Amino acid sequence: MEYAIVRLAERPELLEAAAEWFHNAWGISREAYRESMEASLTGGPVPQWYLALEGGRIIGGLGVIENDFHERKDLAPNVCAVYVEPDRRDRGVAGEMLEQVCADMDRRGISTLYLLTDHTSFYERYGWEFFCLALGEGERVPSRLYVHKM
Repeated sequence: MEYAIVRLAERPELLEAAAEWFHNAWGISREAYRESMEASLTGGPVPQWYLALEGGRIIGGLGVIENDFHERKDLAPNVCAVYVEPDRRDRGVAGEMLEQVCADMDRRGISTLYLLTDHTSFYERYGWEFFCLALGEGERVPSRLYVHKM
């Protein structure tokens, strides 16, 4: 399986397809994704969106936004919406995306990233450390908040 990880700002023609893909993956409105993705094209370090492309197919993606809808607004920016298509999982795509995003953010002057998840061991494989529990918007049970320092 050959794929490439691209920053949406380098491939803005993929914005509509990316907004649709993330909407289908997470059920959050296309417009919310489109708005953040359009902001990523302005050149600032955050937000940013990344896609794993296999040929013309989006097989994975993630974003970097200020806050991933949790109570700890002081912990920013956040990696969000990490997703790999089910038929492309267990092949290292998510890990490679995470590594590339961390390196890219470091080049942009951001040396600490946060990530909210319900996973309990996945992110540790890629250098992330459990930081604290945090309550997501509209949730009653806290999720795990991880930190990655470059």
